[in-house]
Amino acid sequence: MTGSSGGSDDSVQRAWALMQRFVEAHNRHGELAEALGFRLGGGRGKILFQLREGPATLGRLAEANGVDAPYATLIVDKLEAHGLVERRPHPDDRRRKLVTLTAAGHDVIATADAILLRPPPAIKTLPADDLDQLTAVLTRLLDADAADPGDRGR
Repeated sequence: MTGSSGGSDDSVQRAWALMQRFVEAHNRHGELAEALGFRLGGGRGKILFQLREGPATLGRLAEANGVDAPYATLIVDKLEAHGLVERRPHPDDRRRKLVTLTAAGHDVIATADAILLRPPPAIKTLPADDLDQLTAVLTRLLDADAADPGDRGR
């Protein structure tokens, strides 16, 4: 049996398993939690990183994360308790609030980027041509995923 790309299901499964093993071997979430003094799990990290694009309403955050408004509120409450976000009045609608990053929130994002985006040593050993091929393949995968999100993360 073959997948839609022409690769056999076994080849697809093996490639995916190898990617998973590599990523898990270099998971730095524990290092990040130690640096921050708390974990960004439970949707907190995802919402925090979304806010780097600018303020958002709770409704928009809930929709972007596929959760209901009460759960998004709970996540924002936790981020607010850590001093990472604040709620401000919406300039066009007094009934709504905008969630925005604080200076501490920006600092946490900078720390997270420094830790999580640090390439593993093994990648640095690849020849330039291999890095170019890896980048091209990963770009195609991300483009295909964006075009058809399917069961991503669910």
